[in-house]
Amino acid sequence: MRNSFDEKILDEAYDWIKTDQKVVLATVIQTWGSSPRQIGSRMIINQNGDFSGSVSGGCVETSVVRESINLLKENKQCKKIEFKVSNESAWEIGLACGGEITIFLEQIN
Repeated sequence: MRNSFDEKILDEAYDWIKTDQKVVLATVIQTWGSSPRQIGSRMIINQNGDFSGSVSGGCVETSVVRESINLLKENKQCKKIEFKVSNESAWEIGLACGGEITIFLEQIN
């Protein structure tokens, strides 16, 4: 089931694709413990680093943008990235909650 937020970012992704921009769809596919966004949360990223939506917050989303741009540069179709945060390193990368999150990146056209 789609919600209006999903519709908005998918419409925006379609607009980017119509202007010949490359686009990655990032989706939260797994969480453990405390996480800022639930499974199914989405974000789109284009080759310029512009993005819409949210899969986490702070430094995690910065890393997702960077990984998405690399995926496009390498012309790969998909990639799974995991953020596993121990209590000692939680504040360093922006997940102070101490949870874990897995995000699936896929190039869409």
